[in-house]
Amino acid sequence: MWNIVYNTKKMQALRANPAFVQQEQVERMQLMQIEQEMASDSTPLRLIYKIPVVFHVLHNGGIENISNAQILDALEVLTRDYRLMNSDANNVASAFNASNPSATAVPTDIEVEFVLATKAPNGTCFSGITRTQSSQSYSGDGNAQVNAIVSGNDVYNGQWPGNKYLNVFICGDIGGAAGYTYTPSNWIGTGMDNGIFILHDYVGRIGTGNVGTDRALTHEVGHWLNLEHVWGGNNDPGSGGCDAQNDYIQDTPQTVGSTACLLSANTCTGDNAYWGFNQIDNVENYMDYSYCSKMFTPGQKARMVAALNSSIGGRNNIWTAANLTATGADGNVYLCAADFYSDRIKICAGDSIKFFDNSYNNVTTWNWTFQGGTANATNIQNPTVFYATPGVYNVALTVSDGNTSLTKTMNQYITVTGAGASLPFLDGFETYTTIESSGYWETDNQQNNAGWQVTSTAAQTGSKSVKLANFGQGGTNVDELIANPVDLSAITSTGGVTLSFRFSYRKRVSTNAEKMYVLYTGNCGETWEIRKTLQGSTLGSTVSTTAWTPTQTSDWTTIHCTNITAQYWNQNFRYKFRFEGEGGNNIYLDNINIYASGPSDSLVTGGQSSVDELDGASDLSIYPNPADNEVNVSYNVNQNVNTVITLTDILGKQIKSFEIHSLEGNNLVVISTEELASGTYMIELMSNGVKTVRQIQVK
Repeated sequence: MWNIVYNTKKMQALRANPAFVQQEQVERMQLMQIEQEMASDSTPLRLIYKIPVVFHVLHNGGIENISNAQILDALEVLTRDYRLMNSDANNVASAFNASNPSATAVPTDIEVEFVLATKAPNGTCFSGITRTQSSQSYSGDGNAQVNAIVSGNDVYNGQWPGNKYLNVFICGDIGGAAGYTYTPSNWIGTGMDNGIFILHDYVGRIGTGNVGTDRALTHEVGHWLNLEHVWGGNNDPGSGGCDAQNDYIQDTPQTVGSTACLLSANTCTGDNAYWGFNQIDNVENYMDYSYCSKMFTPGQKARMVAALNSSIGGRNNIWTAANLTATGADGNVYLCAADFYSDRIKICAGDSIKFFDNSYNNVTTWNWTFQGGTANATNIQNPTVFYATPGVYNVALTVSDGNTSLTKTMNQYITVTGAGASLPFLDGFETYTTIESSGYWETDNQQNNAGWQVTSTAAQTGSKSVKLANFGQGGTNVDELIANPVDLSAITSTGGVTLSFRFSYRKRVSTNAEKMYVLYTGNCGETWEIRKTLQGSTLGSTVSTTAWTPTQTSDWTTIHCTNITAQYWNQNFRYKFRFEGEGGNNIYLDNINIYASGPSDSLVTGGQSSVDELDGASDLSIYPNPADNEVNVSYNVNQNVNTVITLTDILGKQIKSFEIHSLEGNNLVVISTEELASGTYMIELMSNGVKTVRQIQVK
């Protein structure tokens, strides 16, 4: 059901230490003693345990940066399951159904509820959710992920103690698992990492989550409250035998575990008859991997409540009245901050933006002001705003709880761009001193280190290019160079349009596996698609152990992307270059050229306005062959020359034809084959009257 590495990678790693095993056995006996004492109490006090929760979203600007609504949905599911408010609990197998008078292990109200904390450790009021942008979201290293949150979250930079908050860390990757945590242990202690790590798409039922995975958090909290899997302390259902101790709980039947909803399973025939279960496994238990979990048993409740009343792991402090007050989980919430965000901050004229109230807590009214925009309403919580005129605009939100009013204003928050650049378009970066001064380009430097910058140290033509100083940067780095719109609305099916650019790159060591992507959008940046990936030998196979600077024409490669298809032929076409580095070497870009393909078009190359027709092409290579989504045509020319590339079927019928403005040196033309049927095709390359033909297969 859930790929959860709870015991296999985490607890089993600890259990390799004999000292930990000895302490774990002592603490297990202590917890069982508390459980027995509570069971023998003739007048047990009914108590609803409230747990303050903080969701720490660790993201790198992608889909893992889930919405507040998705998080609140997950919190609702969690309390629903622990308070037995899930309607599907009425439909469990007969052996465990409350309507069966002989059933004792029936779905049980654990009497535990989960409440968002609203006070940070320093007393700062917040929403119960923190956000941290870092590449560590995908590192899979739990310690590094917690450290990134401690130092970089947007609420409080410090420790969030594990005996005061149930910390839930939402990430893009947690080491190949869907979720993991630790059972109560003084070996683990009460630090911040004594929480739950979970993938963003296993949180809640909406957004990136779904109903099939929404109970992963219910399962993980079970571990955090001292439950093992129903088959025992490993992560491999079906791999072991029928251990009499299995999960140390008497009313969960002996089982080897399930990975499917087999309601009649009796994997431990004979053993379960002893407990009176008619030899039926409790596959609908939250602590199985069955795809149909719906319940906890009374014995599991007793074990979890015992953990909440033990000092082991600090669980007995987290629900106390004093801690609920300290963490703002006592129900006494108040309006302490106005806040908002939007789905985009840069759009084209004529587009709209969705705004989201993020104020906290207890907001009853909203009043928005949108400079330059037209809202569908100004007093709803999450309005959509239309912007018709280019400019840079302010946004303000005033919220109230009926007594207190607070306002947040974001100056120059929204940028609305005007008409796109016209064709043919060339940018050789010659007139800029910085990217910011260009008025056309923007950058996204996600790690806030070396990013794309204008440089005069190298150029393919002229004296300037843009450089990403990637040499020796530590860790994984993601940097984007993003263009403003280009107007492609006049393009027709005759000829099409080509994006050309020149790049220069060297590896630092032969094992570098860095990548550069070219992405397009036809809706001004609302969504992007990767249309070319340069990696391996296509990006560069030569090694330079010193910081790379190109010095001659042969150091540059020209890429021609002919796959700007009809879906992008509008006035809001944009493109960007995304480089994913790992401390390799520098990369340079120059002479970005977009032109409509056809014999009447002229090439603009930063000073040259014509193409000299001299020698033909050499070193022709076509790959991959067979092709899947695209085919690359690589060749060299020793002077600038118009090159016509034609794709035909096996009978010679022309399917596509492109006039490419080839530049001196190596050229790589990208041709989309996505719309072609499987079969044999011919590629013809004509350069200065010299024709070369190659056969390709399309999968």
